[in-house]
Amino acid sequence: MPKVSDGRPSYLVINGDESEPGTCKDREIMRFEPHKLVEGALIVGISMRAKAAYIYIRGEFWHEANCVEQAIAEAYSKGFLGKNACGSGYNFDVYVHRGAGAYICGEETVSFVFITRGFWKA
Repeated sequence: MPKVSDGRPSYLVINGDESEPGTCKDREIMRFEPHKLVEGALIVGISMRAKAAYIYIRGEFWHEANCVEQAIAEAYSKGFLGKNACGSGYNFDVYVHRGAGAYICGEETVSFVFITRGFWKA
């Protein structure tokens, strides 16, 4: 992140694709502790002055994506996300993007391009 903003909005992109062989940490967090993921996104997002977080989750992780979406909905309902997140005066949104499961989408830059080309619902 630049020390001084040039005026363009910043976004946090979280890679939950977990496509490298033998990895299983992301899936367990999304399945059993999705609130930690949402809280972490909020903390990091505010610290980097991001406008929103986009969580990319591979298509095969439908149950995990549902868990994360439920945690996000709960955070919005309690005022932890959205306008005036946590009563801070800072607006911060979190979106889930479900991927198609292609390996190339696991690389961070490609995931960001995939998300920003309009293949997501916000």
